[in-house]
Amino acid sequence: MATGQLFSRNTQALFYNYKQLPIQRMLDFDFLCGRETPSVAGIINPGSEGFQKLFFGQEEIAIPVHAAIEAACAAHPTADVFINFASFRSAAASSMAALKQPTIKVVAIIAEGVPESDTKQLIAYARANNKVIIGPATVGGVQAGAFKIGDTAGTIDNIIQCKLYRPGSVGFVSKSGGMSNEMYNTIARVTDGIYEGIAIGGDVFPGSTLSDHILRFNNIPQIKMVVVLGELGGRDEYSLVEAMKQGKVTKPVVAWVSGTCARLFKSEVQFGHAGAKSGGEMESAQAKNQALKDAGATVPTSFEALESAIKETFDKLVEEGKVSPIKEVTPPQIPEDLSSAIKSGKVRAPTHIISTISDDRGEEPCYAGVPMSSIIEQGYGVGDVISLLWFKRSLPRYCTKFIEICIMLCADHGPCVSGAHNTIVTARAGKDLVSSLVSGLLTIGPRFGGAIDDAARYFKDACDRNLTPYEFVEGMKKKGIRVPGIGHRIKSRDNRDKRVELLQKFARSNFPAVKYMEYAVQVETYTLSKANNLVMNVDGAIGSLFLDLLAGSGMFTKQEIDEIVQIGYLNGLFVLARSIGLIGHTFDQKRLKQPLYRHPWEDVLYTK
Repeated sequence: MATGQLFSRNTQALFYNYKQLPIQRMLDFDFLCGRETPSVAGIINPGSEGFQKLFFGQEEIAIPVHAAIEAACAAHPTADVFINFASFRSAAASSMAALKQPTIKVVAIIAEGVPESDTKQLIAYARANNKVIIGPATVGGVQAGAFKIGDTAGTIDNIIQCKLYRPGSVGFVSKSGGMSNEMYNTIARVTDGIYEGIAIGGDVFPGSTLSDHILRFNNIPQIKMVVVLGELGGRDEYSLVEAMKQGKVTKPVVAWVSGTCARLFKSEVQFGHAGAKSGGEMESAQAKNQALKDAGATVPTSFEALESAIKETFDKLVEEGKVSPIKEVTPPQIPEDLSSAIKSGKVRAPTHIISTISDDRGEEPCYAGVPMSSIIEQGYGVGDVISLLWFKRSLPRYCTKFIEICIMLCADHGPCVSGAHNTIVTARAGKDLVSSLVSGLLTIGPRFGGAIDDAARYFKDACDRNLTPYEFVEGMKKKGIRVPGIGHRIKSRDNRDKRVELLQKFARSNFPAVKYMEYAVQVETYTLSKANNLVMNVDGAIGSLFLDLLAGSGMFTKQEIDEIVQIGYLNGLFVLARSIGLIGHTFDQKRLKQPLYRHPWEDVLYTK
């Protein structure tokens, strides 16, 4: 493997399996380092294509999303790092696919627990084709001031504290990602900081070894000393020992192998990593530390003494003139995300939508403050749900029952009314359910269904002003306005609308008062004296009775009642009800497999 530097300020990566936070952290690091171009060239999210919005400093950028590895590599030929955030189940297959792409040079496998047989195949392929694997079970690595992998080095605050926004003189390699973050901080306190740091991963078979990277560091002029943090288990450290004995590592090495406490236990000890378990004297931390010391590395007496050993080695290099002072720079301020700033109370951000009827932020959705579980457990019906979502309160049972009766009675009125006709024609044209439903709903208006609101408005105004039926009807006539809720094409004095009778019967039996309905009946008596078909229709019945519901329940102020009528609540009831029938007509036509509708010629008057 050897060679030298893996990354630079121009390195770009392909990120496999979209994860917003680690990608954003990479972009924030780029901005902190003063990179001109983002380090993430593209995202690979199997089955998805398009763009993903993220931030590069204060600028919002769109990063391309590709459905396949091959397509991403073809679209971004300069991206030579593949950062794999796939799960342990699919990490091997996707990593192999990336290694086989000629543009990819480095593959970082984040997942822990990748099957060892799969890892061995990846390692063999990578070595045979002069490619580098970092991981599995790694956080990745970082080249200070240039490029970092995923979540390496943690938060921006930690990165700044560790001085990773500009290059130092120390090369660092470890098995542990968590300890890498700790060591970046330690090294920054006693030296000029990290030049490059790699966490090879804690699995039994890492894709690249400690010695692989240290031999690389030996070929990088900017790296003046090397710090190694090993651990008990395995024999990776001995390859470093051999390299040092053979003179392949010419730079000072400070090393510590953790796990010396294992000897305090009577049985074999398994630490956090799959590879960190004692397996005989050779694999003990004590034996490895002694071997490294014998090979010429500076090995402290304990982990606590590691910081002092690093400082002494660095100070000696400075004294010898082998390390030149690094000019400190002030990194730019990374803009804080709005969500975190709001959470911390640093900013006040205006909202764009107000909702007073429902809330889905908790463990379960709430309708007007009533949890969904309560709605089911207390046996609420459709009318109760409508009362919560439309009126923001739980209405008495007779009110919600009346709402349900209105929905049932208005659900359909046969296939010949305009709404049903439109729906049927649309369904027979092969359109989908929503298109067919909407085509029918669009006919609802002043001449079809929309008279409920108008009936309520006019009846309320006339009744509240104590107009006699004569004054009301004749006054409307002078204005050229038909009385809404009065008149029917088919029904008459001797053929009353059964729906109207059912609604009136229920109201007289359950409502505390029916003032507005009785006024509408008096108006009907007067209009029937003029013509036999000027009978109260279902719009007039619902409109007048809803006024009695609102007024009689005692739960609405006069202002609220006026607002409900003005907004158009009652027409909403007809829209909701008739949607049931229109959906039924759509299903009916599709179930019957009816062909495209064409209106018959004989039903059209062709004239000039």
